[in-house]
Amino acid sequence: MPGNEDKQTIVLANSQLGRRIVAMDSAYDVDSRNTGKDVCVNASYCGVLPARFISDHAPRAAIGMDCGIGPEGSAIAGLWFLEALNIPAAVADVMSAHLGNGVHLYEHGVISFCNQLAKDCGVRTGMTVKEAANLLLTVDNDVRAPSETTNRTIMHTSEDGRHIIATDSIAFGTDADTGKNVLVTAGHTGRSAVPYLLKCSPWGFICSDGGKGMDNSGIIGLSIVEKSGLAGATVDAKLARMGSGLSHYYDGVISAVNLHAKSRGVEIGMPASEASLLLLEK
Repeated sequence: MPGNEDKQTIVLANSQLGRRIVAMDSAYDVDSRNTGKDVCVNASYCGVLPARFISDHAPRAAIGMDCGIGPEGSAIAGLWFLEALNIPAAVADVMSAHLGNGVHLYEHGVISFCNQLAKDCGVRTGMTVKEAANLLLTVDNDVRAPSETTNRTIMHTSEDGRHIIATDSIAFGTDADTGKNVLVTAGHTGRSAVPYLLKCSPWGFICSDGGKGMDNSGIIGLSIVEKSGLAGATVDAKLARMGSGLSHYYDGVISAVNLHAKSRGVEIGMPASEASLLLLEK
């Protein structure tokens, strides 16, 4: 775009890969030169509006600023907008670098949030923007269809080889879990979850209560699958992020249990990590 040349500062170039880390003061300064190859470190907030301008030119990745996050996460909502378009993105704590100064953000910023694609590249909260940008520059994502992205992570393995597995949906349960593993998943436990629970029939499970909902519809699955002998519990949706099995494992607090889970020692108010260990016991 004419006149934009001085709005982008190349802070690192990888000639072997043909990629660059480019600092800019605003998300509006991303242009066609960045498409598909550059990590754009822009000192804007990362709401949906600036994310739209970034996505128009589809850079390799983007790093912005969290601007205090705001009501309903409005200042970082663009992270997930970009994720849906297959663009890894992260934001830095607004108190770690100067707003409106892309080079300062690159030199001093500290990551506060990132989308799943950035996490898959190794980006983590507390990492410097320099470190994060380099990872986004060099690490290639394993491109998969959304339905193939299950994020199954083994959290614990028992002496007899059974696992506690965190995954983002009970739909990602497999035959390998049947009568063997405990699944910590991140969807609600309403009636629509029941067919998936019965299909994989894990040794135990922990899902979200979905806010419980009208007439406890968000946890009704606990009692339905109880008739089939499944031990299950839910965590409070206000404390663990729906859609993230890892958040349910690390942040979850038990909010409801069925009789089979209760018989194994699981109680309301217990951390999900502790409850999953009890569920794993035979």
